[in-house]
Amino acid sequence: KDDRPLLRGDVEAYCHRAIEEKCRVLRGVHLQGLGGTDTHVHLAIAVEPLVTISDIVQEIKGFSAFETNRRMQNKALEWQRGYGVVSFG
Repeated sequence: KDDRPLLRGDVEAYCHRAIEEKCRVLRGVHLQGLGGTDTHVHLAIAVEPLVTISDIVQEIKGFSAFETNRRMQNKALEWQRGYGVVSFG
């Protein structure tokens, strides 16, 4: 949030793990790649036509923040509003 460099060390590891976990259980979502910087996440996913982008972004952001904070035992991560999407195929 606020472009703060929070995605470092354990916070980054927990966040990425939570994103991977959530993508595995989301119907119609297939994780292709995960990376980013210490201020944001890059996520490459393949989605089936039944998937609504805004819904999966909300689920992934919410779950990853919740799980990261739970594992860190404090409010280590809070996502800022909004997201960017680039479509290719």
